[in-house]
Amino acid sequence: MKKVILLLFLSISLFGFSQQKSTFWDNVRFGGGFGLSFGSNTTILLSPSAVYDFENGFALGAGLNYTYSELGTVSTNIYGISLISLYQIPVVNIQLSGEYEQLWATQTNINTKTNLNFPALYIGAAYNKGRFAFGFRYDVLYDENQSIYASPITPIVRFYF
Repeated sequence: MKKVILLLFLSISLFGFSQQKSTFWDNVRFGGGFGLSFGSNTTILLSPSAVYDFENGFALGAGLNYTYSELGTVSTNIYGISLISLYQIPVVNIQLSGEYEQLWATQTNINTKTNLNFPALYIGAAYNKGRFAFGFRYDVLYDENQSIYASPITPIVRFYF
């Protein structure tokens, strides 16, 4: 009788443990960011990404980037990849981020076509509420002579599901 009770207890314990164990995909969130700007210049930005959530508030992932920009007779297509790290500060809704991007750009003017590539290393902070984060990031590798961006400071708009 003791063996049956022990076997039953172990079976229930193992079943309960296996139900609580999460798979890799249970900790993966998909999402990214986007941006639109219309007026004297047009900019469209899409940056899908995926992050893996660790139990201690950290998340690590990767993303793809695409930006189209048009200013007068100059149009630019930017492609890139990025590595993303996020840390959610406990108690407050602040998310700290670090992101490395490698970007390749093709700028086309009326008679010329220029290919550029440049890295960006962003450090940022955002207000995070559920699946949405909004804030700002700063490119510590910014070089106004190399970058196609006007400023090292850019907004963060992220959604993860």
